[in-house]
Amino acid sequence: MENADATSSLSLGLIAIAAVVVINVTLRVFQSGFKRSVHTSFSNVVVGVTSILSNKDSVLKRDGVDNSIAGYEKLFSGARNDVGSITNDESIKTREKEYKTMVNSFYDLVTDFYEWGWGQSFHFAPRVEGETFVESIKRCEFYLALRLGMKDGMKALDVGCGVGGPMRNIQQFTGSDITGVTLNEYQVRVGNQYCKQKGIDDKSRLVQGDFQKLSEKFEAGSFDVAYGIEATCHSPDRVACFSGVNHCLKKGGLFAAYDWIVLPEKGYDAKNPDHVRIKEGIEVGNGLPTLATSAQVLKSLEDSGFEVLDSFDANRGVHSPNEIPWYQTLKGEFSLSGFRMTNVGRMCTHYLVSTLEFLRIAPKGSVRVSALLCATALDLVEGGEKEFFTPSFFFIARKK
Repeated sequence: MENADATSSLSLGLIAIAAVVVINVTLRVFQSGFKRSVHTSFSNVVVGVTSILSNKDSVLKRDGVDNSIAGYEKLFSGARNDVGSITNDESIKTREKEYKTMVNSFYDLVTDFYEWGWGQSFHFAPRVEGETFVESIKRCEFYLALRLGMKDGMKALDVGCGVGGPMRNIQQFTGSDITGVTLNEYQVRVGNQYCKQKGIDDKSRLVQGDFQKLSEKFEAGSFDVAYGIEATCHSPDRVACFSGVNHCLKKGGLFAAYDWIVLPEKGYDAKNPDHVRIKEGIEVGNGLPTLATSAQVLKSLEDSGFEVLDSFDANRGVHSPNEIPWYQTLKGEFSLSGFRMTNVGRMCTHYLVSTLEFLRIAPKGSVRVSALLCATALDLVEGGEKEFFTPSFFFIARKK
């Protein structure tokens, strides 16, 4: 009897091992089928998720993911466990000093997750009833282009361009020649492939560079206009960033952007531990030195040689009956296109990534990146529901 039990246990063990091997081999076959495409890179669920942080364009080696997320987390030591710990001057100054490492590590780690779950335009947008998520994203981008008067023959600078989703949309909408600058090598590799695949690489391109040092990258007066979409919130010194943009513009050139801010005028209270908890959660999950206020952003523009022409929160009607809240997308819609963005969808992705890491298909550390993004999604929703945070503070300014 004991021999029979032992034989049965051995058989079950061998079956389990065989199943793991078969699953591993099958998933690696799916992974090998990943092809970089501006239209379909992450459209296939299995092929896409097996290729997160592990595809031929990746700049991080497999054993580098774990070290990178560990280094990133160290810059936000105490976040989510000790409220206020990353809002003190010493913590903020550390992130400002390590800005390049922080932002570069962040986007090495999250770019694939963003494209998998969100698309190639890494930003939020005001959304009206009857409008799809993608329509709202493009309307947000086109609004910037219209305010800047972009058209064929003009040269524009995209400050902090990501993989260039907005740049390509705006180029095809306006006909302008656009150069996008990003600190991240991986985003440059991916974005330029996408521009070429769309047949617009003669009118749009990504270059690697630090938007804190734009004067070292571009000649004075190189561009007619400049814009940024939820990018300058990463800046450790907006005066330095905006002064660089000013340097790049021709006299009278326009600069427009959307920026992430907290809203004291809507109730944000720096002395309220619950508000600080949400603010810090947004910062740690998005690679931000610290969130500014609208007054601080506008003063930085003025101190950088700009005349502010207009500014407002594009989400000021966030809870009006005619709008869908910008954060609703993070709650998601139970449709084929929206499921990945839902909380349940993110959890499914997280557990799938956990399985892939266990099977050594996804690099070690992938689960920690997924957990970071899942947690910050909840903080963003909470900040939006309370209306003291917006990712869409709009401004337009003219070079004096």
